[in-house]
Amino acid sequence: MSRFLPLSAAAASIAIVFACTQQTSDAQQDTTSADNGAEMQADMPPSEMEMDGNESLPSMMRATGDLMGNEGDTIGSVNMIEGPNGIVMEVSINEGGLTPGWHAVHIHQTGDCSDTGEYTASGGHVGKIEGGHGLLNPAGPEPGDLPNLYAFEDGSVNFETFTDLVALSDVMDDDGGAIIIHEGRDDHMSQPIGGAGGRIACAVVQ
Repeated sequence: MSRFLPLSAAAASIAIVFACTQQTSDAQQDTTSADNGAEMQADMPPSEMEMDGNESLPSMMRATGDLMGNEGDTIGSVNMIEGPNGIVMEVSINEGGLTPGWHAVHIHQTGDCSDTGEYTASGGHVGKIEGGHGLLNPAGPEPGDLPNLYAFEDGSVNFETFTDLVALSDVMDDDGGAIIIHEGRDDHMSQPIGGAGGRIACAVVQ
């Protein structure tokens, strides 16, 4: 049996050397992977980077406003958030704020809701195009055109939409901008406002 001891010792030595070599190789691979991961993350835009609890995405341009009804009372709110590809707009209206059914909503060129119940001080649509009103209009649409919103039976609204037709910088220029809600729905074709009827709610966004 003694003549086999040197071979066993040699085998053990080889195994130890191999294990040490493997550990060193694994450590190098882990370091390389970590370095590559850090480089890839550094190349990513902030919106695609992993965020921990102490970090947040870059701030986006926002605009908000209180919606006033025909009597000048606050019936809800508007919230607009601009991302890299357009604007997400949310409209929330309290119970009794609107008559049930579909209503047109448009972005207007002037941030003025001072003429309560009329709301003509808000001007026309942002980026008005002669003969170009309507999301279904081959000559349009105008930058201020939006889908209709729907008021539930209790008159409340929870509405969210997206538009890439306009930027918040265009809305919030020197004279500001407004969101107008109409008494009827927009057919997205008729001029100049899709047959939507009178203005029944207004919000100055800022």
